[in-house]
Amino acid sequence: MPDTQLTRIPASRVPITDTATGTVTREWYRYLFNIFTLTGSGQANSAASSAFGEDLAPVYTPQMSDNRYGSFYDTTTQTAAVINTAYPITFNSTNISNGAYIGATTSQVFVDRVGTYNFEFSARLNKTAAGSGNVFIWYRVNGTNASNSAANVTLAGSSSAVVAAGNFVVNLAAGDYFELVFSTDNTGCEIRAAAASGPVPAIPSVILTVTDNIN
Repeated sequence: MPDTQLTRIPASRVPITDTATGTVTREWYRYLFNIFTLTGSGQANSAASSAFGEDLAPVYTPQMSDNRYGSFYDTTTQTAAVINTAYPITFNSTNISNGAYIGATTSQVFVDRVGTYNFEFSARLNKTAAGSGNVFIWYRVNGTNASNSAANVTLAGSSSAVVAAGNFVVNLAAGDYFELVFSTDNTGCEIRAAAASGPVPAIPSVILTVTDNIN
């Protein structure tokens, strides 16, 4: 026989909350807990067959996405006024964002909760003068350089160009910020943006994407 006691609604005289404690009363807690259990405990499959001897239709429980992510870019050309000097890379545009966002200092990308994040970037490097030059790119967390995070690209000759790209997997706490930084030994090297031309859309100088839940 099915145990109908599991889903019997408490009598109308039974209050939902205990006025002394402000918490749900024992009778209503038991009723609501049993309903939750019998309908699958928030999962797709119903557990009611064990109590009623038959399967109920699966319970659909849509969940809101809780992922943190962001996509950012910059539409200006970024240059180095002085060689061998660290310059944080800035972003002036947000494509999409949820929990990852550009701060008041536009080189700083914040996250709003603890997690392991993947940061992927691409930077359009150009050289405007003869000779060769090196561009170095690395990242910082909360203003501190990350150990062993730098990479370099060599540009040779006037008008040479290359897209530098990479990714970093970083553990962050809520309120931490991430920065990309560049330096060069030749002020003719720059991170160049380009306007739309013909069928080709505008080219940002740098693009950065952020995702979490990468495990």
